[in-house]
Amino acid sequence: MSVDLSGQVRTDTVRGYDVLGKPPRQDLAAVADLAARVCGVPRATINLMTDTQQHHVATFGFEGSVCTLEESLCARILHEDAPVIVSDMREDARFNDHPMVNGEQGEIRFYASWRLVTPDGVPVGTLCVHDYETRVLDTAQIEALGTLTDCVVDILELTVRSDELAVTLSEVDGMRRQLERSNERLASFAGQVSHDLKTPLTSIALSLALMREELPTSLDPGTLSLLDRAISGSERMAVLIDDVLAFAQVGGTLRYGEVDLERLMSHVCADLWERLDGIVVDGGPLPLVHGDEVQLRAVLQNLVDNAAKYAEPTRRTSIVVRGETLPDVWRIEVADNGAGVAAAALDRIFDPMTRAARDSGVEGSGIGLATSRRIVTAHGGRIGLRSAPGEGTTAWFELPR
Repeated sequence: MSVDLSGQVRTDTVRGYDVLGKPPRQDLAAVADLAARVCGVPRATINLMTDTQQHHVATFGFEGSVCTLEESLCARILHEDAPVIVSDMREDARFNDHPMVNGEQGEIRFYASWRLVTPDGVPVGTLCVHDYETRVLDTAQIEALGTLTDCVVDILELTVRSDELAVTLSEVDGMRRQLERSNERLASFAGQVSHDLKTPLTSIALSLALMREELPTSLDPGTLSLLDRAISGSERMAVLIDDVLAFAQVGGTLRYGEVDLERLMSHVCADLWERLDGIVVDGGPLPLVHGDEVQLRAVLQNLVDNAAKYAEPTRRTSIVVRGETLPDVWRIEVADNGAGVAAAALDRIFDPMTRAARDSGVEGSGIGLATSRRIVTAHGGRIGLRSAPGEGTTAWFELPR
């Protein structure tokens, strides 16, 4: 019978197990020991095969070695789908000419071999037991050897998966450190740019304000209007710079502690008193959560501010803020009866500089929701919106418990 020497996939798989040329592993040696004891035979081995060689990676009853596939007994039956059990190898045409059977190198009589097949269906070797006396295995012994064969494959695959996991964890840790450095550089850059932009902008705004105060009211209304627009534009630019700086700084080092969202919400309402004038704000009790109080306050303020800004002119605006304690998360919702958001905009509403109503005259930089998402994500949570035009919006976020 010819031996398949073209098993490149098998070779790559076997080498991936990283056991060739190394001392026998205790877990594999224990399986070989158990296989021999189950069958009551003096010898057992776990073989792995490349495209040219057979390696005894664990043995019982003899010292392991390496041989060519032509010299191997197990290589002759590697293509067999079922276990091969031979009571007397002298009577089996597959083996009776082999030197280990015909007396040239040995006189093996009993032989039993189970293929080791990976989850991808690649036969990589065998679990083999043999004896110098003829014998017969009963059903329980055959089933036990089949189970041990599965154990060998599981041990080898687990090693690969563990190595892959170790590499992945190392990569994730490296990415985390890189992200931390990137966040630090971003915050530093944003802070420097903010300073470099705000200094001349403040000067321009002050100059414009002084000009506006000193100009006579009898001046051409068009000129005064242009000046007022310039002053308003400089104020909006200052707010935008502050928003960009805040966006760059969130998600860095979190100062974790117990946060009373009920108390935080009262502070938010106090800060937004002018925005919330005439708006009904209601809701149930909010939970105590674990997080960074300053950053979570920014999330609540952004969501409540948005709910107030995007009102529906035809009805009185109401906002409901409610919390729920679930088994794994705290869930907070800010619901309004405002103008709502089109479905097409929901997918990008959390992107920086994206606004739900860019042409509606509603003030804002389009950074608030993006900042909120960065804060919630830094806490290991999630954030999202449910909305439809004319039916209001519910903004929600979840924090892990």
